[in-house]
Amino acid sequence: MYQLLSDHPDFIVISKSANVHFHSQDGTAGVIAQAEADLGCKLYPVHRLDTPTSGLLIVAKSPQAANVFTQMFTEHKVQKYYLAIACGKPKKKQGWIVGDMAKSRRSMYKLLRTTDNPAVTQFFSQNVAQGMRVYLLKPLSGKTHQLRVALASIGVPILGDKLYGNELSDRCYLHAYSLHFSYLNQAYVFQQPPSFGEQFVLPQCREFMSNQWQLPNDLPWPS
Repeated sequence: MYQLLSDHPDFIVISKSANVHFHSQDGTAGVIAQAEADLGCKLYPVHRLDTPTSGLLIVAKSPQAANVFTQMFTEHKVQKYYLAIACGKPKKKQGWIVGDMAKSRRSMYKLLRTTDNPAVTQFFSQNVAQGMRVYLLKPLSGKTHQLRVALASIGVPILGDKLYGNELSDRCYLHAYSLHFSYLNQAYVFQQPPSFGEQFVLPQCREFMSNQWQLPNDLPWPS
């Protein structure tokens, strides 16, 4: 269900498995409830991942720490990087995806052309197989389904995303890959490549993770 990567006095960092609920539902413990049971303490979520998405999560151990992290997220002082795989030819191979988001049908969201309170995403992409690309995504806002909607809006829904695409696969290929932040004047970097998914373990994909995209915070992101 998850892997514990760091157990700080004020917070933990875990890597959530794909297809694991964030909150408990249908009589099954979600990842937060399971971590509380395993660690024997109350936990306070400060951000979340969709059920099909795997990867890194910060979870506070006290209301005070939660308030600090909530403020950091509000002020965009926690930088997150994601990996995704999609099939097809995108409208652009790198750059920005910007637009307001609105509710659509079937719990979906859509990207609008307006920019009153926009979702903002920067990205790079590289070809990894015939008709398939891997994406490194840097969200600069925290909207619901933001990255799933962003890639769908440029014509390449994430592989295995049952809500926004129709490509059947062994998983939804979206993974929270890297976290960068400072907490109480101490810098932290957490990074965990995906361990599940046939396409994520392709040699070409692993090559980008271990070389070109090993230090996502230091890349020359599109301006």
